[in-house]
Amino acid sequence: MDEQERLKRARTFDEIAELYDRARPYYRAELFADLFRLSRITPQSARILEIGCGTGHATEPLARLGCEIVCVELGSNLARIASEKLAQFPGVQVVNANFENWEDPEARAFDIVFAATSWHWIDPKLRYQKAAQALKPGGSLAFTTGMHAFPPDVDPFFFEIRSAYDAVGMPWPGDWPPPPPEQWPDSRAEIEASGLFEDVQVARHLWTDQYDADSHVALMQTASDHRLLEADKREWLFSQMRRLISARPGGRITKHQLTILHIARRPG
Repeated sequence: MDEQERLKRARTFDEIAELYDRARPYYRAELFADLFRLSRITPQSARILEIGCGTGHATEPLARLGCEIVCVELGSNLARIASEKLAQFPGVQVVNANFENWEDPEARAFDIVFAATSWHWIDPKLRYQKAAQALKPGGSLAFTTGMHAFPPDVDPFFFEIRSAYDAVGMPWPGDWPPPPPEQWPDSRAEIEASGLFEDVQVARHLWTDQYDADSHVALMQTASDHRLLEADKREWLFSQMRRLISARPGGRITKHQLTILHIARRPG
């Protein structure tokens, strides 16, 4: 996406912060286990800078593991909800700021700079440099990319609903059908091309959630590309989702999600 599109889509989440908090799933424990295993840092000793914490769906599990965390969140409504939710953890601080412009007033050197499904919203010209500057020598950059996955047992609903997306002018962003989860490209080459990190490691996590019509529509109402769709087209698309899901046995669908965790070390 171009720069204007990136900025427009990045700001949509704050408009529906409460819905985002209710509809988005929390991250799985396996993700955090790999984060600390691959970074070779223990949670209790980790000082983490989290970029784009949203309402804290990754922050809360990290806080419960004993991490000290500074969260930088662009959206004021998202930051407010995260602050309220995380107030029980004295080691967590939420800052409402743009990461590209933010300067740490305490000049802390972090063990980990972490972004859970938010790295692609950061200015690509600045993100690796800013992350490297925030890390202590030997510290780790860690970020996830996430996508709807299509393994061999993908729920047929997602093929059935495809014609409705085509009808409202939302083609799949890439080849259709998508590649299987193990073939989805990672960001290793991009990290290495920055010249700022070494020892790049990648871990893939495939997981499933079940949704009824209401919960799936709520989830898709938080997707930035859906938020920017014309209102009448968006509501028609959601009506087609409800119709197809409600007609399924049990009125539920299974959605596969792929999370790709990238970890790279700042030399030092």
